[in-house]
Amino acid sequence: MAAVDPSPFLEILVRGPDGFSVWNGPPFSSGQPSIKLEAIPCSNATFSEDGSTLMVMKANSVIGVYDCSNYRETRTFEVPNVLAAAVSPRGTFLQTFQKSLTPQDKNVVLWNIATGDPVYQLFQKNMMKTTWPTIQFSSDETVACRLATNEIQFFDPQEFSKGIVHRLRVPGVAAIELSRVPASHVVAFVPESKGSPASVQIFSCEKGQESQAVSRRSFFRCSSVQLSWNRGSTGLLVVVQSDVDKTNQSYYGESKLNYLTSDGTYEGLVPLRKEGPVHDVQWSYSGLEFAVVYGFMPASATLFDKKCRPLLELGSGPYNTVRWNPKGKCILCIMAHILTW
Repeated sequence: MAAVDPSPFLEILVRGPDGFSVWNGPPFSSGQPSIKLEAIPCSNATFSEDGSTLMVMKANSVIGVYDCSNYRETRTFEVPNVLAAAVSPRGTFLQTFQKSLTPQDKNVVLWNIATGDPVYQLFQKNMMKTTWPTIQFSSDETVACRLATNEIQFFDPQEFSKGIVHRLRVPGVAAIELSRVPASHVVAFVPESKGSPASVQIFSCEKGQESQAVSRRSFFRCSSVQLSWNRGSTGLLVVVQSDVDKTNQSYYGESKLNYLTSDGTYEGLVPLRKEGPVHDVQWSYSGLEFAVVYGFMPASATLFDKKCRPLLELGSGPYNTVRWNPKGKCILCIMAHILTW
């Protein structure tokens, strides 16, 4: 019988008054977690998607990069006036955004972590949470793209020196999200304009096949969207947010949860059984089901399969956040109380 690879040990990034530290996850041999990395004074710390790398934003515009196999600092970057930083999914690249006053200052820099050298630079006037990081990567780092005016620009992550390798024109595009595993599709959000509805459009990332959307859905009364791909890149969840609730039931506006498939076979609303806002929605790590917390308080929580069929009702309570464990076997609903299924 072939040997089965053991599951990697769970490690937890903990924020405390002295900074960020890393603990061993359960089970705890002594009843208490052991510390893998002592607290580091910093403003932000993030693991790469594959867990191989830890990025830490320290004081005085210094960014430290740690190898998670031994938690030794492998590289430091001094980036004057840095405002944001992100690490690529496999820990190959560090992306930084600096305060800049002129377009001559290329203030978005992509660094090769192994060499410490910049591999791509560009100017970006503003940095918003919805559009950061500027350059998006697939989980295997085979595809990279960025949002630009009226288009999506694609790069070869193996050779950023080539610059833009191809462009997808999408007039009015305001936000994008690249599917991660596999990097087969990208979705573009176009806001309402001059009486035309807002829309989300799914395109193939295959060069030569990306000119026509493979799936599309339009919305009126749409101020912003949250875009979430499943693992497998077959399904996309779209939370459509309006700043104004015309029913006057909510001061915070209204939201609707929509679902689209990347093969164009389905687009429509997820059938939620209660009125009210969509507080949170998260795909499981398998990509086969998703959990939603929704409705006026006490909120409801429901588990759906990838065909939008309800699988399990998790009851109601004062919840506004839902999270899966890495194995996709447990769900955490959080607000005033924490409940685990």
